Amino acid sequence: MPENVAGPADSWWSDAVVYQIYPRSFADSDADGVGDLQGVIERLDYLAELGVDVLWLSPVYPSPHDDNGYDISDYQDIDPLFGTLADFDRLLAGVHERGMKLVMDLVVNHTSDEHSWFTASRDGGPTGDKRDWYVWRPPREGVEPGTPGAEPNNWGSFFSGPAWEYDEASGEYYLHLFSRKQPDLNWDNPEVRQAVYAMMRWWLDRGVDGFRMDVINLISKAPGLPDGPVHGGSRHGDGSAHYVCGPRVHDYLAEMHREVFAGRTRPLLTVGEMPGVTVDEARLFTDPARREVDMVFQFEHVGLDQGPGGKFDVRPLRLTDLKASLGRWQTGLGDTGWNSLYFSNHDQPRVVSRFGDDSPAHRDRSAKLIATVLHLHRGTPYVYQGEELGMANAPFASIEDFRDIESLNHHRDQLALGADEADVLEGLRRRGRDNARTPMQWDATEHGGFTTGTPWIAANPDHIHVNAKAQLADPDSVFHHYRRLIGLRHTEPAVTHGDFTLLHPDHERLYAFTRHHAASATELLVLANFGGDELTVELPGGWEHGDTLVTNVPDPSPLTGRVTLRPWEARVHRRRTA
Repeated sequence: MPENVAGPADSWWSDAVVYQIYPRSFADSDADGVGDLQGVIERLDYLAELGVDVLWLSPVYPSPHDDNGYDISDYQDIDPLFGTLADFDRLLAGVHERGMKLVMDLVVNHTSDEHSWFTASRDGGPTGDKRDWYVWRPPREGVEPGTPGAEPNNWGSFFSGPAWEYDEASGEYYLHLFSRKQPDLNWDNPEVRQAVYAMMRWWLDRGVDGFRMDVINLISKAPGLPDGPVHGGSRHGDGSAHYVCGPRVHDYLAEMHREVFAGRTRPLLTVGEMPGVTVDEARLFTDPARREVDMVFQFEHVGLDQGPGGKFDVRPLRLTDLKASLGRWQTGLGDTGWNSLYFSNHDQPRVVSRFGDDSPAHRDRSAKLIATVLHLHRGTPYVYQGEELGMANAPFASIEDFRDIESLNHHRDQLALGADEADVLEGLRRRGRDNARTPMQWDATEHGGFTTGTPWIAANPDHIHVNAKAQLADPDSVFHHYRRLIGLRHTEPAVTHGDFTLLHPDHERLYAFTRHHAASATELLVLANFGGDELTVELPGGWEHGDTLVTNVPDPSPLTGRVTLRPWEARVHRRRTA
């Protein structure tokens, strides 16, 4: 059986760790203030030292950058902002020379409105050749076209406002679930699907090792595009029931596998980002026998600290909720399918600020604890650039410091509704995507060593103390803790394939679980105290003879019938079960 369709127990990616690079903010080689491919090339040895197996490259295609590259105007080239196809080929060769793989970001729910497909669809009018490549609809009957309420349905955009944009020339609207400059492709049109598959084959033939597929479970929309319910305080309807895991999404992903991946014997990886996906749906998407995708990104656990007002309505995280959520996914995909393990990416705030304690007293220890808990679950861990250093949220002073379209639109719309600006800014500071997009902190020099020019977004001033150069030299740093965790996944079968059992599910500060691997007769015990005071834990029987594999504190207390954990202490123990 080809490796890229094998079950998790046989697959190369089951003991791999993926590192996400956001090129715009990673390393700038030409002093224009924006990261580029040459900058990535120059840092490959750093990534090899960390020990990761796969690099996931956020979009580097030509784009007007309305959504920082997730609005693509040409799928088969490199934006001059980042370099050239020749630079990309050199990057790919350098990755492969170091024994790593490279996964591209695939954004095919939508394109840019500057893509040639869309300009042909728009400019050709209702009878044009590519009109049906996108989702066009006439205005709502009886309402003046172009006025509020004339949209074909009441759906809201993820980036605020309606999900429809009026085109005066044709008198129709096009659908955009995200920015108005990101029109949704019509996946019901087989010509669209074949064009996408041809593009994917082109990249695989060039040597890339797979794709992370952006919001791929949104590509199938319900026939008729019915209105969605309007929740309290919203001006628009929630259409998610009509496009999240829509009626033909499984058919389309199975077809994609047949058309693009079937018959290729070299190791490949397919990852589906799927907002709103359930455990039961994820089992279908990742069941190897169905040949759809290898693993999914789900969002349940990163929505637990949101109130009814959405992501910027911040609520304290209850650890019991986090344990229940991650535990449900561990169990749900335990016998079929596979988990993607992440707390951080380009769309999430910095996890040490969100779920940890980024104060100087506890920052390193809580960053290590969070990493330990995540990496010891069953699944493929993802490290987002700077996470391995414990990078934190940025101290944005005003709206002028933000760059992200989601944050800027939210700020504008909330002020128009009469919201207090201080409250709006506080939500953006804590949950805005720009927190993940400040420059990578390489050293203590100006702009963190990211650029010698003016960065497109300001570096976090804490780079003076938190940076890669300092951590590489410190064997007790967050970086080296990540390196040890990655090494443990490569060498300990219980980490990769062991069964998962949650302990103390109702404890508000203790995160504890075991991983048991029958074939190697080993069991791992993971204990983590999420802050507060010291915590004394009664251990399951037999653990007094366990070996300490990983700890984030010096001189951990010995294992007896009980163990005392200091604040933000995490530890991993191993014992033989035969």
